[in-house]
Amino acid sequence: MKTIIIAIVAIGIAIALLSIGVILRNDGQFRSEHISQNARMRKEGIHCATSQDREARKKRKFNIKELE
Repeated sequence: MKTIIIAIVAIGIAIALLSIGVILRNDGQFRSEHISQNARMRKEGIHCATSQDREARKKRKFNIKELE
């Protein structure tokens, strides 16, 4: 029983500390972690797998048209 109480308290503290970051954010939003919306990744020419796959399919001579 003691272990369960310690675990619940630890989880409660972790949630409280994580929520402080959300509350103190200026605009209330987190920046996007998606590859296509990251300026540095775009500068390096890195795209997400879906985008790279779509580009590769367009370059094929006998490609199948996809619905987007």
